[in-house]
Amino acid sequence: MKKSIRVLGSRWRSAFLLLCIGVAGAFGFPGVARALDTEPVASTETVTAAPAAEPADIDTGDNAWMMICSALVLFMTAPGLALFYSGLVRKKNVLGVMMQCIFLMGLMTVIWALWGYTLSFGGDQNEAADIPAVVGNLDYLFMQGVQSTWDEAAGQSQVQMYGTFPRLVHMLFQGMFFIITPALICGAFAERMKFSTMVVFMILWGTLVYCPLCHWVWGGGLLAFGSPHAGVSAGGALDFAGGTVVHISSGVSALICALLIGKRLGFGSEPMPPHNLTYTAAGAAMLWFGWFGFNAGSALAADGIAASAFATTHFGAAAGAVAWAGMEWITRGKPSILGACSGLVAGLVCVTPAAGFVQPMAGLLMGLAAGVGCYFACTALKNKFGYDDSLDAFGVHGVGGTLGAVLTGVFATRAIWDVNDGKPLGLIECLANGQSFADSVLLGQIAAAAITWVFAVVVTFILLKVLDATMGLRVSEAAEIEGLDFSQHGEEGYIFI
Repeated sequence: MKKSIRVLGSRWRSAFLLLCIGVAGAFGFPGVARALDTEPVASTETVTAAPAAEPADIDTGDNAWMMICSALVLFMTAPGLALFYSGLVRKKNVLGVMMQCIFLMGLMTVIWALWGYTLSFGGDQNEAADIPAVVGNLDYLFMQGVQSTWDEAAGQSQVQMYGTFPRLVHMLFQGMFFIITPALICGAFAERMKFSTMVVFMILWGTLVYCPLCHWVWGGGLLAFGSPHAGVSAGGALDFAGGTVVHISSGVSALICALLIGKRLGFGSEPMPPHNLTYTAAGAAMLWFGWFGFNAGSALAADGIAASAFATTHFGAAAGAVAWAGMEWITRGKPSILGACSGLVAGLVCVTPAAGFVQPMAGLLMGLAAGVGCYFACTALKNKFGYDDSLDAFGVHGVGGTLGAVLTGVFATRAIWDVNDGKPLGLIECLANGQSFADSVLLGQIAAAAITWVFAVVVTFILLKVLDATMGLRVSEAAEIEGLDFSQHGEEGYIFI
């Protein structure tokens, strides 16, 4: 659940601005005399009218923070995810994975601008009805109501606002989530899906799975905490930055992709080690860095909740890396860089829904749980059922996201963000105040996770079946043996001359 915008005091910026003006005035920089209401120095320069000032209700600190966070989240897809995933495949498929990430950065942006944003964050079409809308209305179709307009009567530009910053910035920040979520799914069908089918699938999946879920959780729909329609989900979900919307949806969809598209040729009988773990390690570090924008930026303000989410995110990643590598150390005798990288991502996934609701020390516990739980999901569980989730998209994002959504209901506390009018939130806080399981948000977290699972599985299954019958999901055997770099794109990742 995204944080409601609050207009915050900016005394530190005002003090800093006055200091800068004073210093500049002391050294005689032009224009400062007017700002200080002193007599200006005579000048022969032609004076031109200054452009209209920014609207007074733009908080420049929040605006700058949100633009930086938008860039950080984009950075997660490429180079972050692109390097992380491409290092895990065989060298004949390295460009194929990178192309999927880069192309989706462009494709999903176009969809978001045309109709994705309005379907996700447009107002509820049935505000006066008892039945919630599946998606938002068309208020923001083709960026109307988002981009600036010209006010003829006032004779100046009008910036469309979202609380304390322009709606354009909100659109961009949320659009970066829309980019990386389908890119995560690519890890399940790496090395064997047709690029053309992937493109059509992602257009449909983004429109029919992501946009409804986004509206349900963050747009005031049936999974939104405190929504009048949240009875279907036992009160709605506390989802700070995408446990349900991003990670559960992509993770369980990835599992369906892996099951329907089938195993890679030679899976289980031929060695398929990662071709370049240095790429993966570099990509994991970039994901850790970019995730601060992903989680702390979801406060939608540069405030105390953002600070807490930042710390919780860092603690979750750190604990996840230690836990996964530690499990390898115990079970195999040696910790691996792949294990540490996988663990830090698992920890980040797990704390994502909780980042703005739990204490940083709870983030440590959640990271540890994710490191251990996702380790077993990607080893014992995967081996037991024999599915070929190439890059463990389900094991990390599906399992880690579900675990995070549930544990949010355990550790959430009003001390970080009071979203329930002073009432206790998580199970631990409720029990400490003499209340019961039913008084906590845990049941709503479980219900929201279950609804997300069912919805993503059903829609993804239908989409893949239709595409398989019309376009075909998988490349030919010859193309798969040759590698997707050359068969799909006519290029090679490594040419040594």
